[in-house]
Amino acid sequence: MGAKNHCAVLPDANKNHAVNSVVGAAFGAAGQRCMALSVAVMVGESKEWTQDIVEAAKQLKVGSGFDPSVDVGPVIDARAKERIESLIQSAVEQGATVELDGRGITVEGFEQGNFVGPTVVSGVTPDMDIYKEEVFGPVLCVMEADSLDESIAMINANEYGNGTAVFTNSGPAARKFQHEIEVGQVGINVPLPVPLPFFSFTGSKKSFWGDQNFYGKMGINFLTRTQTITAMWRDEDVAANTKMTVMPTMKA
Repeated sequence: MGAKNHCAVLPDANKNHAVNSVVGAAFGAAGQRCMALSVAVMVGESKEWTQDIVEAAKQLKVGSGFDPSVDVGPVIDARAKERIESLIQSAVEQGATVELDGRGITVEGFEQGNFVGPTVVSGVTPDMDIYKEEVFGPVLCVMEADSLDESIAMINANEYGNGTAVFTNSGPAARKFQHEIEVGQVGINVPLPVPLPFFSFTGSKKSFWGDQNFYGKMGINFLTRTQTITAMWRDEDVAANTKMTVMPTMKA
């Protein structure tokens, strides 16, 4: 299983909310969560907001996870850091542009730490390794679409279906996205659509394996052994010649 969570940013969205949401969802927890926002699909005029995302990401503080003022902590180990940085480099070699490069960051007092800063890569296409693989690090891929329909088609073409989001102030656009997107968990102006425990965690496609989810009613089924009991009690004995050639019912 894996994840490659996308959001579609429409030009009618609240710009500050969309930018801040994308940055927080992409780089929070150093991108090491299955519901991290990996890809921002900028639709129409919102393509001009990429630099706003870069500037907002620059304001995040990288450092020790024990420091309350830190926004982005280290990745899990040296091997993960090496893999993340190699995927960034592969994007460069395959024609993408690194708008913000988080490689080579050193944190005072933790010089041997496994730190990767917020990284924004634009000009990403579906054939690139950085798009095909789950980076699991603080890396945001930026793609572009000319319309809502095109953005939906791009997201649906991806083999993973864990989570997605759309940023818009249009009810019809949000409804269209909600009904046509082929992803299990959908956020509308919510960047990380992780459901509360009484709803189901409903990843789909290659982001899900099995036939039951582990939240909500499905979670009860997952943890429950089902029994079926069929019984009949009669107040009086039946006549000796009563035929029993049909399925018994309360009246039979």
